This record gives sequence, C-alpha cells and structure tokens, in this order.
Amino acid sequence: MIDIDGSYGEGGGQVLRSSLSLAAITGAPIRITRIRAGRKKPGLAAQHLTAVRAAARICHAQLRGDALGSMMLEFIPGSSVQAGTYTFDVSEARQGASAGAITLVLQTILLPLALAGNDSQVTLRGGTHVIFSPTMTYIEQVYLSMLQRMGVEAEVQLGAWGWYPQGGGEVKMRVSGNRKLGGINLLERGDLQQVRGLAVATELPSNIPQRMASRAENLLRTAGLKAAVQALREKGVAPGAGIFLTAEYQNSLTGFGGFGRLRLTSEKVAEIACEQLLKFHQTGAPVDEHLADQLLLPAALASQMSQYRVAEVTTHLITNAAVIEQFGLAQITVDEREKTVAVMPLN
Repeated sequence: MIDIDGSYGEGGGQVLRSSLSLAAITGAPIRITRIRAGRKKPGLAAQHLTAVRAAARICHAQLRGDALGSMMLEFIPGSSVQAGTYTFDVSEARQGASAGAITLVLQTILLPLALAGNDSQVTLRGGTHVIFSPTMTYIEQVYLSMLQRMGVEAEVQLGAWGWYPQGGGEVKMRVSGNRKLGGINLLERGDLQQVRGLAVATELPSNIPQRMASRAENLLRTAGLKAAVQALREKGVAPGAGIFLTAEYQNSLTGFGGFGRLRLTSEKVAEIACEQLLKFHQTGAPVDEHLADQLLLPAALASQMSQYRVAEVTTHLITNAAVIEQFGLAQITVDEREKTVAVMPLN
C-alpha cells in the first residue's frame, strides 16, 4: 500500500485527486492520512468525498474513511477502470444543495476513463463556476483543449450554471476510451491571436453581463489586445454572475475569471478578470500557474517526455510533482530559476 501524507506541501485537495486518479489507473492500493490538515475545515469536503466515491465506482474500489470531514482514507481498487455511464452529484455527499466544484470531480476521473477500454458518458451535478476551483469554462476552453493535443478526447456540455452556495449546475461529459497519451512541448507561446470572453448572469437583469462585457473589452483593447466578449443570460437555479476570459496564443491557451458578489459592481468584476489576464500576458510564459499543475498527470502517463515553461512555480506544482513521483510512473524536474518543468515517463 502506498502511504501518502495529505498535509505535505500545499496540503490541499490536489494531493487527494492525483492520488485517486493514479490509484485507479495503476491498481495500487493507497492510504492517505492528514487530509487537508492545515485547512480551516480540514478533511474531506463534499466535492472531495464525491471525487473519492466517483474514483471508487469506476474501479470497484473498497473504501475506508469515506465520510465528510474524514482526514484518513484507504482506497483499494477492485478491478481495472471500467468504462460506462455514470452520474455523480455533489449534493449527495452533503444533504441538501452544495456548490462543491464538479470540475474537481471531473479532473479526478477523466484520465482513468480516457485510458479505459471503451467510451464513457458522465453526468456531473453541483457547482460549475466556483471561486478557488477551475471553472467549467476553463475546463472546456483551456484544459480539455490542451489535453486534446496530448491524445485525450473528451467533450463537455453545460446544461445549467451552478454558483456558490446553491450549486445546482449540470454538465454532461463524453470521454473516448482506449487513448494513448503523447508528450507536450510548451517552451514558447508565440503571439497572442485573440482574447475571447463570456460575461454571464443567471436570474439577474440582462444589463449585468452587458456591463461586464463592455468594461472588459474596453480594458483589453486599451492594453492593445484584440478582445471579443459575449454577454449572456443563462439558465441556473439561483442568481449568479461572472466573466470568463480565454487568451489564445499561437502555441497555448490560458483562462481567467471574475465572480459577481454583493456590493461589487459589474465593472469591478470585469476588472478583476482583466488584471489577472494582463499580469499573465506580461510574463511571456506559455503556461499559467493552474495549468502548470494540471499538465503534470497527463505528462506522467504519456509515452514521450514533456517540457513546458510556467508563469510561476507554485507550491501546488511542487506538491503535485511529489505525489505523482510516489507512484513510480515518471521523473519530474522543476527548475525554479528557469521556471521550466520536465516530465520523463518511466514506462
């Protein structure tokens, strides 16, 4: 059994998610202790527990410690990953509505299902656009697009938007199985082609997305960037608003967002997203700090070496690299001075 310290490094849910994905893929039994020990609410939250149960379901794993707030988990796969039709709802992990991020559940099971023998259909319910998690827009436009270059074929369809705290969002995902992953080389990003954006509101007046879109376009154009932001009123169970920007470079993609909240003007929400994007743009790096972390796992499962340059070397990145190396699949070298990552698969 592989023993994993859940409080190591950054000590967040990424330790859990990478461990679950790799246990399902390799069949290795794992024990994770001190899960999210340094967090204000330590242990498994609703989205973590849903990810645990989703990973267990696709490989018939035996579980011990799968409860809300649990800081210890044993996960013993009972079979290879089984393709199929699955539904995972974050609100089932916690009675009542929950905006636990379903994107984190998606990232836990995507690669195991892509390597399984057949295609899979997955329905996910919960939070689709939640602060401190990748948004479903980021998953669709950045994460899945970059993984497609490595051989992963998956499509997502957003049925309803789910904001914090009610959730209630729904996404359908189709994953092609039997994929072989290749490496990725992202040392140069090339010129910026365009910035695309979505300014969205649910159960709120239509002038809110319009104001966010106008402000973002003005800011980006003033900075000399080509930008087109679409304003939308969409379906959701509760009021919510946000703006999500995707920057397309010659060789790479990146995304940033801002969320509406009480006493924050629509214009300010747009400014938050634009500031993040412009700050990244100035680094000249091809890979943003979140994607840097998310590319490690597919790169470790690939048949060739991967190399990429990041905007920032984060503790998230260093932590995830250490977790992945525990499974003996790849050697990962992070050069903090050059801000480069090299992943050499050992298969």
